[in-house]
Amino acid sequence: MEVKVNSPDYQSMGADAALRDFLQRIEHYQERYEPLDEVAEAELSFMKIFNTGEKVLVRKHEGHIQARIVYYLMNIHIIPRTIYLTRHGESEWNKEGKIGGDSQLSPNGVKYAIALANYINEQNIKNLRVWTSWHYRTIQTASGVQAPQERWKSLNEIDAGVCDGKTYAMIKREYPDQFAARDKDKFAYRYPRGESYEDLVARLEPVIMELERQGNVLVVSHQAVFRCLLAYFLDKNSEELPYLEVPLHSLIKLTPVAYGCKMEQINFPIEAVNTHRPKPQEPGYLEDRFKDDANVSVESGDNMNSKKANNGDATLPT
Repeated sequence: MEVKVNSPDYQSMGADAALRDFLQRIEHYQERYEPLDEVAEAELSFMKIFNTGEKVLVRKHEGHIQARIVYYLMNIHIIPRTIYLTRHGESEWNKEGKIGGDSQLSPNGVKYAIALANYINEQNIKNLRVWTSWHYRTIQTASGVQAPQERWKSLNEIDAGVCDGKTYAMIKREYPDQFAARDKDKFAYRYPRGESYEDLVARLEPVIMELERQGNVLVVSHQAVFRCLLAYFLDKNSEELPYLEVPLHSLIKLTPVAYGCKMEQINFPIEAVNTHRPKPQEPGYLEDRFKDDANVSVESGDNMNSKKANNGDATLPT
């Protein structure tokens, strides 16, 4: 009922008026509704879902596209749930401006892991599951969370191929044409011997399907991965996707609702480098803060204009 009264049809109506109108619609539908029938419509391909997934009837589905649609519709549900997304704590390679790799957390990253665990554990989230990538920094970040944990290779960071372990300045210097090509079409560009965002979207399809059918989940993963997941849940296009900002030491709370998804960002007051590189005005241009003689800028949770997290009872180094 909540799904229906919150539909776009009732945007300008109060809840009571929307409910009355919807019930009137139901009465009208009951007078005229005729269900599809396997005998009367024997030549048609159709799918019927009873009681929001309690029973599913599939009739004459053919081909890959129809099979994918059936698979998707059989996995979604409307039971209230929350999806929590957070990048790993700041890593040693983050501090050095390097991409990819499997480095450990920095001291500030360890602080974040403690603060995150305290925050999540205090929430007493019912039937929470924790998913991480195979990279050590995500496993280390989630280690203190008191909930069943699973490791997903699909949640690994985008494969930077020959550029893995290099800074943006090194990539621009060693592969100037590749660096500019990625700026021209970041979604479709594929690192030599690596992946593109388009590849990553395909790799994450099983993760998205599983998120649709699960309850409360905390996902600890990486910047490029969360850009893809956020683009799906927030309906962002392929041009926006590669530039979505997902800062370190922040927790994104997604609550699926009727016809959309609510997002809340909780920032922890623990310093971390800013790894976000906005879309350059000119392909191949590298901002000063990413050059060899500059330190990657630091972002502080104290300066972020959003809700702060309570770090709980842990004693965090200052």
